[in-house]
Amino acid sequence: EHYDDGVEHSIWLSLMRERLEILWRLLASDGSFWVSIDDYEMPYLRVLLDEVFGRKHFLATNVWQKRYSRENREAIGDVHEYIVLYAKSPDTFKESRNLLPLTEGQKKVYKNPTGDPKGPWRTIPITAQAGHATKAQFYTITAPSGKTFDPPLGNCWRYSKDAFERLESEGRIYFGKDGNGQPTTIRYLSEVPGAVPWTWWPHEEVGNTDESKKEMLSLFPKEELFDTPKPERLVKRIIHIATNPGDWVLDSFGGSGTTAAVAHKMGRRWIMVELGEHCHTHIIPRLKKVIDGMDPGGITEAVGWKGGGGFRYYRLAPSLLEKDKWGQWVI
Repeated sequence: EHYDDGVEHSIWLSLMRERLEILWRLLASDGSFWVSIDDYEMPYLRVLLDEVFGRKHFLATNVWQKRYSRENREAIGDVHEYIVLYAKSPDTFKESRNLLPLTEGQKKVYKNPTGDPKGPWRTIPITAQAGHATKAQFYTITAPSGKTFDPPLGNCWRYSKDAFERLESEGRIYFGKDGNGQPTTIRYLSEVPGAVPWTWWPHEEVGNTDESKKEMLSLFPKEELFDTPKPERLVKRIIHIATNPGDWVLDSFGGSGTTAAVAHKMGRRWIMVELGEHCHTHIIPRLKKVIDGMDPGGITEAVGWKGGGGFRYYRLAPSLLEKDKWGQWVI
């Protein structure tokens, strides 16, 4: 209902190419480009993206688990879509991207069986592959019980002997409950800045299509529901990884305004572009509710959103350029 999804592939790819070239030029030198696409179109779009952006700018194809229930009518259940990521400078993106907060499951790995005043901790192996090891990484370690340890065959110790002895003096080496086990390093939960993003995005972490439909129902009458909304938690993850407060977020297919709503709640500046009437039926009404603090759903509670801010709305006028009888563009 909201988008013509029956365009022939070659026409669709041609339409996308024109827009992708413009968007890539608009992207900041340290910016990143995220594309949500389903399994049916992803291979074609990925080849086009490589051609327009350059394969060296590709970073990851993230898999979003959009559904969690099985459908008996399908040959193989369609439960995922993709979030394809490119960056103007992959090295800059790697240095500047934000880590994800640890989940409760990740935090549970950290225990405190010794009652350490520094709080929960976990052990990290101190062995490493010996491919580029130095002589200083081969030595014998003596446990408190007197048992000795040498690096396993083909491995070395991660630290030089001096560095190991310093860690041991700081109480950062653990030999097991009885002081007789393989040495490991202690890492405290308080020292972990976050988790490195990876390409598997389960629905428990970023939401699913059921969640997005419920968010739509809380904002619009049933007859005005948008066909393909994304859950706010999904967009929140993208914006969290890629941007910081005050940065610009551009969505050239505004749809129901999810990107704008999430960016606004997260303190980012945003631009939405939409060709259809969604500006009037979905985006403007939704953003007014966000600004007035009348949108309790989505990520509102998670980010502590209370309302505020504003936006400007522009309608693109007809072009002032036309070709003269000699084929030259004139105003």
